Amino acid sequence: MAYVALHSVLKPGREADYDVVHERIPDDLLEAHRRAGITDWSIWRSGRDLFHLVECDDFPAAVRQLDQDPANERWQEFIGAYVDHLVVSPDGPALPLVWRMRDQV
Repeated sequence: MAYVALHSVLKPGREADYDVVHERIPDDLLEAHRRAGITDWSIWRSGRDLFHLVECDDFPAAVRQLDQDPANERWQEFIGAYVDHLVVSPDGPALPLVWRMRDQV
């Protein structure tokens, strides 16, 4: 299992609305994530900044599969009203893991 960290930024004034629409995402979207191999996805918010932690075996393959899924296409169109942009690191769309406490023995 791999963990992928992402950072995105909300449009100004959409913070509370974003929280509300994430109280429960559509069931077909949740199932699309599972089919793509995503076993968990957590999102933390600090102001307009969103920090995501995605658990999956192969994130690039999951993204390719989701890009062609109708449930994800609908969600991306919908959530685009809230999200301004994804912050892309020089290493790609996912932030590289530098250190994890539980890995240090």
